[in-house]
Amino acid sequence: MIHSTAAADRHLHLIKLAVGCESVKELRDWIAERMKQATLEGLPRHHIHITRMTPKRGEELLAGGSLYWVIRGEIAAREKLIGIEPFRDGDGIGRCRLVMQPKVVAVRPRPMRPFQGWRYLSLADAPPDLGSNAASVAEMPEPLRRELRDLGLL
Repeated sequence: MIHSTAAADRHLHLIKLAVGCESVKELRDWIAERMKQATLEGLPRHHIHITRMTPKRGEELLAGGSLYWVIRGEIAAREKLIGIEPFRDGDGIGRCRLVMQPKVVAVRPRPMRPFQGWRYLSLADAPPDLGSNAASVAEMPEPLRRELRDLGLL
């Protein structure tokens, strides 16, 4: 099990599709519901996403990295990674828990083609967080936000 300890000079991110998610608001609502359930069950308030493959570059990821979510063909949001926990499921298959702070941060939307699993995302390729208008931009209907982005207004 790898958990975040000290920050390093270089960090790395992951990127993953938010399958079935239509908007940043829907992702936030979904995570909020999971955190509510965790509280009711007396579990830690961390967002956990289970993947098939365990990242090999865990120390770089936990030195300040985030999991960036692709929603409807755009990199749209991120959550800070705080732990990587490899484990075996009930069938003996290796899996990995990606543990994140349950705070969704909207980022400047950027198109991204579909892919399977997760990918590493370098610091240089990661889109910046949206500024103080992040909530209003994240709440916009997806078609409007895409059009504004295509026009260079976002």
